[in-house]
Amino acid sequence: MDQKVAELLKDQVNKEFFSAYLYLAYSNYYYEKTLDGFGHWFDVQAREELDHALKFLKYLQDNSEPVTLGAIEAPDANFSNIREPLVAALKHEKYVTGLIHHLYGAAKDASDYRCCQFLEWFVAEQGEEEKNASDLVAKYDLFGGDPKGLYLLNAELKGRPEATTGQTATE
Repeated sequence: MDQKVAELLKDQVNKEFFSAYLYLAYSNYYYEKTLDGFGHWFDVQAREELDHALKFLKYLQDNSEPVTLGAIEAPDANFSNIREPLVAALKHEKYVTGLIHHLYGAAKDASDYRCCQFLEWFVAEQGEEEKNASDLVAKYDLFGGDPKGLYLLNAELKGRPEATTGQTATE
């Protein structure tokens, strides 16, 4: 495996763990505000990010690349209103999309077609992640300013199912 690609993949493991930690902080924020539907939505999101980290880790292990897990920075979860974490999540997903695209470009430049194939799932997944985060901001903007609307949106978010990615960490 190309060493630049390997290092980027190793770094991505940590970034995905950070994403899980970040979304757990957002979840905690919402639970503290008694918005358990929003909290649940971010719980599911955190588990997705954990799954992503494990997929990267397993890919590196399957390719005999040693991985040293780094420290996970404490996320900032100080917000002045309910909307801020939603916007921050969308911004974070766009950031992760950029990371995945950079990784894909490095793998392509190194002619690592197996890695490109592996990363194609993440490219598609990031499209879904951005849409979900964007839709959540839009729904909040439409309904969140009204107490009844916020109540209904919170109730809707309680029903978010656990993600089925179609690809397990061992694939």
